Amino acid sequence: MSTSLRTEEMILNVGPQHPSTHGVFRLVVTLDGEQIIDADPVVGYLHRGTEKLAEGLQYTQIIPYTDRLDYLAAMLNNYALVHTVEYALDLEIPARAEYLRVIVMELNRIASHLLFLGTYLLDLGAMSPFLYVFQERERIVQLFNEICGARLTYNYMRVGGVKWDAPPGWIEKVRDFIPFMREKVKMYDKLISGNEIFLHRVRGIGVITKEDALQYSLSGINLRSTGIAFDLRKNRPYSLYNQFEFDVVTGKNGDCFDRYYLHLEEIRQSLRIVEQAVAQIPEGPVLGKVPKLIRVPAGEYYRSIEGARGELGVYIVSDGKDKPYRLKLRRPSFVNLQILRKLLIGQSMANLIAILGAVDIVLGEVDA
Repeated sequence: MSTSLRTEEMILNVGPQHPSTHGVFRLVVTLDGEQIIDADPVVGYLHRGTEKLAEGLQYTQIIPYTDRLDYLAAMLNNYALVHTVEYALDLEIPARAEYLRVIVMELNRIASHLLFLGTYLLDLGAMSPFLYVFQERERIVQLFNEICGARLTYNYMRVGGVKWDAPPGWIEKVRDFIPFMREKVKMYDKLISGNEIFLHRVRGIGVITKEDALQYSLSGINLRSTGIAFDLRKNRPYSLYNQFEFDVVTGKNGDCFDRYYLHLEEIRQSLRIVEQAVAQIPEGPVLGKVPKLIRVPAGEYYRSIEGARGELGVYIVSDGKDKPYRLKLRRPSFVNLQILRKLLIGQSMANLIAILGAVDIVLGEVDA
């Protein structure tokens, strides 16, 4: 006589304030024992109506709102907006301004990736990396504080250039930071990448195939972890990126480990870009000739950049007035989140945190 264990499905709320979500996000999972048989991401808790608010704002007034989308990479969000407006106006940007933009964008990418590394390892139970990365991130934050007077929401970019030139000695501080940061990345790699407990939690977990990555329109590290070498800085160069030498690093397996390791590798590549930029930066103005009241010619415009989490795009519909008729944001965190259900079904609850953290979403960017 055989007997079978009777189980019942259980619905469990992960959030809306679970620490691993790093924001206000709710995930409703259906469990059969310890196995996830369904997962429903619930977004919108941080929705602020940014796209609708933009319809009542002049183009320069929208810039501070972009700071609050991906608040871990505000410089990149600033640039995405002004880059689209400059494209519509066919503006010429002073060389020094473009170099400063590249420097602060890549420093911000490094700061964002450092925070990912620290919080991801913290979610998986490792305290030390979190403390280390925040020391290095603080040095970048201090550099931003010196150049724009803010530590998180920078409001530094302007249509036609940047708000202020770098203060005296700032470029030298950035130059000194590069070898310091390279040594720290080596230390992170040695500390984390060979740790057997960590490897057991992430290797072969949350695998994304190339086919799924393309079907779900993934971008950024989530896409490159599958082996697809697509980076807008290389594939559709903007600003000065076609003048710098750097590699598009890719993974092989598309798992959580690859996504973790690509953050380390991208910090190394960003340091290469910053090193070349500080060596080449010329003297000159930091703001081009821009009308006091910006009116974008009537039409539709779309530009996208390589944000910290993937393709960050701005779509503007203009009726020729000083405010956009419509503004739509292509938010990489929102798009990348769509694959989460597929990654979680069939996994154990123990793997949920590893998978959710490795997708690397920022809830301000998801909800806008």
